[in-house]
Order: sequence, then C-alpha cells, then structure tokens
Amino acid sequence: MLTLASDFGTPYPAAMKGVILQRTDARLVDVAHDFPRQDVRTAAFWLRETLPQFPPAVHLAVVDPGVGTDRRALVVRAGDHVLVAPDNGLVRPAARALADGGAADVECYEYHYADDATESTTFHGRDVFAPAAAEIHERGAAALYEVDAISRIDDAVDLAFPEPDVGDDRAWGEVLVVDDFGNAITNIPGGFLDGRDAVSVNGTRAPVEPAYANVDAGDRLVTVGSHGYAELAANRGRGADAFAVGVGDSVELD
Repeated sequence: MLTLASDFGTPYPAAMKGVILQRTDARLVDVAHDFPRQDVRTAAFWLRETLPQFPPAVHLAVVDPGVGTDRRALVVRAGDHVLVAPDNGLVRPAARALADGGAADVECYEYHYADDATESTTFHGRDVFAPAAAEIHERGAAALYEVDAISRIDDAVDLAFPEPDVGDDRAWGEVLVVDDFGNAITNIPGGFLDGRDAVSVNGTRAPVEPAYANVDAGDRLVTVGSHGYAELAANRGRGADAFAVGVGDSVELD
C-alpha cells in the first residue's frame, strides 16, 4: 500500500499517481488532498491522527511552501512504515506515532535528487517525491540502506505541537485545528473533562457532553473528540464560530 496526502486539490494528485503507477503496482490510497494550502502544522496534525490507522505502508505527503528552494527531500522510517515528504516537519509527528518504540525508533534520511533531473521547480510532488516513494515501495522499508539516493541525517526539521498547562480545576491551551464540521480541536487532553457537567470556555459556560445531539441544535458544548482532546463544538453548527475561536487562539477551561 502507498498512501498519498497533499494540499494540491485537483488534478495534481493524478499526475503523482501516474508517475507512481509507471514504476510500481502499489495499491494507492488517498488520505486527503484538501489540507489547508501551505499549512504544514494543520496537515501534520491530521497525518498524525490518520496514518496510524493504516497497516505498514509507504506514505507520501506533500505540503511544501518551500518547493524549488534548498529545503531537503526527506525519507523517514518509523517502525514498519516509511514516510516521504519535504523536510519541513510535516511528517515528524506522524512518524513518532507510527514508531512502535517511540521517537527512538525513527530514522531520517535525505533523498538526493539532481536539480537538472527534475522537470519543474514548482511540482516536486510529481518530479521528486512520487518517484522516490515508488522506488522505496518496490524495495521495502527494510531495504532503505540499499537505496543509493538516500543518506542518513540527524538534523531533520522537527515539528511539535504546543503543550497545555493542566491543573486540577483549570487548563490553558490553544486551538490546534478546526475541522470541516467547524469543531475547534484544542490541545487540552480530554481527561480534564472527566466528571464535569460543564466548564467555562474563555468565560463562556458550556455543558460537557459525550454526544453533539445531547444539546439543542445550535447550542454550544464541549466534548472529547475521537483524537482524545477537548473539542469546542455546536450541535449542527460550527463550534469555532459559537465560541469565537480559530486556529492558534488561546483557550482557558475553568
């Protein structure tokens, strides 16, 4: 299996698939191609939440504001998985989640490509990353050492999400992402909500409920999302609007 994820929309992912299918008969699975454009952190969050649901695979992910610059092409071995991506932190959180032994079981490599061998400086998804992913898929994760075009590195760009400050009765954090439903997903662990009937969110009181439909349509609630974090939501509405928050905004639960 070879998964693909990007902020490319359409039709660019089809070109990547064409390049891959010229080189391998891998089963191709789309994760998403509608990540917010050039938003590395949001894409990194969703990759961390999504890729661990897959069996061992090669994962090709491209959200690349630095395309055409001297940023490196990255190959990461994480347990039985391999990730191919620009070296901008995009796949580092997912790699840690995929590695059975944690961060120590993650190895990073630079994929060396010749500038004059690429057709375009603006579409490395097609010209650099797709061929790399296809070759690695054909060889297998255990044979990375046999790929001439890669070399081990220990200074790959990292990306880590901010840590919340959680007390007994109050927690401070921030909104990590807002999903397509409008749910504002914070970095505050859902366990903070255990045993609470309601909390104050930046001064606005809201019930704590396990299901959106437990409140009337349009009403606010705080719940624990499938990712395990406290989530600001509205039944049949957009929680980000209901609580007047966006990505990166501070959140205080009291």
